[in-house]
Amino acid sequence: MTSRINRRALLLQSGAAVVATTVEAPAFDASSTEPRAQLVALIEAHKSAYMALRKTVEGIGSRGNAFDNACRTEEEALIAICAYPAATEGDRLAKSTYLLQTEARGELDLPQHMQAILRSAMWKA
Repeated sequence: MTSRINRRALLLQSGAAVVATTVEAPAFDASSTEPRAQLVALIEAHKSAYMALRKTVEGIGSRGNAFDNACRTEEEALIAICAYPAATEGDRLAKSTYLLQTEARGELDLPQHMQAILRSAMWKA
């Protein structure tokens, strides 16, 4: 039987603090259909942090310093994606696709996620 990890449950169990991050947007070509390297790196970092969190929970459960650190790292990585100012067509598609997949798992459920997404939408080139 596969257990489903739910961020809200994990955070409530651990009492982990969530730290918002900001992302400074580099120069870009708004017509590009490929996501910028910085967004790709943020998505890969989140995937890695999410897998590390899953392994931690499978190994030791949702308690202890190792869990708290893995949870915090994963949450910061996801908020970095939420906060990323998607200014190109490729960025918008990659960011929205990834966040929709994340939300479908029930993982995009904290007020900090929505705040970061809305703030990133206010960014101007």
